[in-house]
Amino acid sequence: MTTILGISAYYHDSAAALVVDGRIVAAAQEERFTRRKHDPGFPINAIRYCLEEGGLDPEQLDYVGFYDKPFLKFERLLETYLSYAPAGFRSFFMAMPLWLKQKLHLPREMRKALGGKYRKRFIFPEHHESHAASAFFPSPFDEAAILTLDGVGEWATASYGSGRGNRIELTHELRFPHSLGLLYSAFTYYCGFRVNSGEYKLMGLAPYGEPKYADRIRRKLLDLKEDGSFRMDMTYFNYCQGLTMTSRKFDALFDGPPRRPESPIDQRHMDVAASVQLVTEEIMLRGVRHLHETTGMKNLCLAGGVALNCVGNGRILREGPFENIWIQPAAGDAGGALGVALLIWHQLLDNPRTGEPGDSQTGSLLGPKFSNGRIREFLDGVGAKYRSFDDEDELLERVSELMATEHVVGWLQGRMEFGPRALGSRSIIGDARSETMQTTMNLKIKFRESFRPFAPCVLQERVHDYFDMRRDQSSPYMLLVADVNRDKRTGNDEEMKRLRGLEKLKVKRSEVPAITHVDYSARVQTVDKERHGRYYRLMKRFEAKTGCPVIINTSFNVRGEPIVCSPEHAYRCFMATNMDALVLEDHLLLKKDQPEAKEIDVKSYLSQFSLD
Repeated sequence: MTTILGISAYYHDSAAALVVDGRIVAAAQEERFTRRKHDPGFPINAIRYCLEEGGLDPEQLDYVGFYDKPFLKFERLLETYLSYAPAGFRSFFMAMPLWLKQKLHLPREMRKALGGKYRKRFIFPEHHESHAASAFFPSPFDEAAILTLDGVGEWATASYGSGRGNRIELTHELRFPHSLGLLYSAFTYYCGFRVNSGEYKLMGLAPYGEPKYADRIRRKLLDLKEDGSFRMDMTYFNYCQGLTMTSRKFDALFDGPPRRPESPIDQRHMDVAASVQLVTEEIMLRGVRHLHETTGMKNLCLAGGVALNCVGNGRILREGPFENIWIQPAAGDAGGALGVALLIWHQLLDNPRTGEPGDSQTGSLLGPKFSNGRIREFLDGVGAKYRSFDDEDELLERVSELMATEHVVGWLQGRMEFGPRALGSRSIIGDARSETMQTTMNLKIKFRESFRPFAPCVLQERVHDYFDMRRDQSSPYMLLVADVNRDKRTGNDEEMKRLRGLEKLKVKRSEVPAITHVDYSARVQTVDKERHGRYYRLMKRFEAKTGCPVIINTSFNVRGEPIVCSPEHAYRCFMATNMDALVLEDHLLLKKDQPEAKEIDVKSYLSQFSLD
């Protein structure tokens, strides 16, 4: 038996993953345990969980891998600071203590986290190698082209190559400071959202605007080539030397200063968001077309933070030259922990690999699960009122009835998801047919901006009935955006074109308005009985009751917090919001029955936080 632990840490979304004899046993992000969103600290809790799930002590590990080369990254930081000196001194002064204390001493830090019991070698591949390995090795393909896109690793910001059998080879890369991920993050910052966590907000805001600044981006900010590579005019940016992403020259180009977090969003911000989203999609499409010409392959694998741009992914699937694509569900830095573990197993140790039907990531349900006994003990300890169900059919009947009558349900079942999306194990769910559900969930449950769209879950066998996707098209990881079919739309196209900004929310757009964005798009997750078990059976019961195979699914958390992991986290979120019901495995709680239940005043709740 060969046991391999992969680790990512110290930048964004630290994580750990365990691979045993090539099988993915466990993977989790540190934020789920510490409750600190995008926790960049060393993933001690995630490591502990992975070892417990594998029934291992640290001394039983054969290899431990870290997802990038810290000395090479340090070299890039020093070279960048020296190039911009003295302008970058403040940024340099803030970064150095952590590097000198921890980041340059990773073997020491990893041995410490493993209790001093691991005494074998550590493996340090390059950052984009880990991304590429996470994209190809779990995929269903025996061979595929590989494209990785993110902010920056050591020097690379994008890379491409191919995977065959048990090997990957990266042949080309784009280098810092020229970066699609950092370009998108600069606009995230400019529109008043937090870098490294607010990029999906920018993507959600884009359909409310018009891409009137797109040509300005192409002409002024970028020298874009046909192959998707580009150079950026760095006089418009400040991320190399300062504590902000953009410069005053950038502000002048886009007609004003950056939006202050929490301030009103105006039409200009919406138009800026639409513009950079369009340019990002164009760059992604150019890159995959060039990659197809270069490799001649029919399959494509994607990873890196930019691969979470599901609007761009949808265009690649529909308009790109590849027949099939597979995207790593934990495409950002967390996935690097899994990538390095698989890279060691296949490429370093030369173990054979054959692509499995679907993929080998088992729905990315790789986190902790909790027994009914543990749940009952907790609920009794806090004095909660609940009902336990011995018959699953009875439980599903009750929950589907609640959903059909527009109740909002928190749902914790089985193993927690690995990656940024809730995929039916740690989800808040409701009726997609409801005209008020989007507003209700945003303002009363999630405590977030009203413009934010929600994603649908759809039974895989019915996906083509509701969305512009192939019959039985699989999208289990919510990483593809598709349009709602025209025969399901109810909106007036001319009226939608006439309305501006958030006014578009007032129009009922389809038979499933709660998940239909203002441009008639939806970020689709398909649900099948092999991967999703009880969640699939719940949706079948809801379909039998309502005729609708689509429900609304959002992550089980509130704004500013990570997705819940344990029953304790779920119960606390349930009681702190205006959620109607909570399902913890075989137990159902109704808010109205809880002795401490009360209507949450949203403004009062939000006043506790300084969030963007």
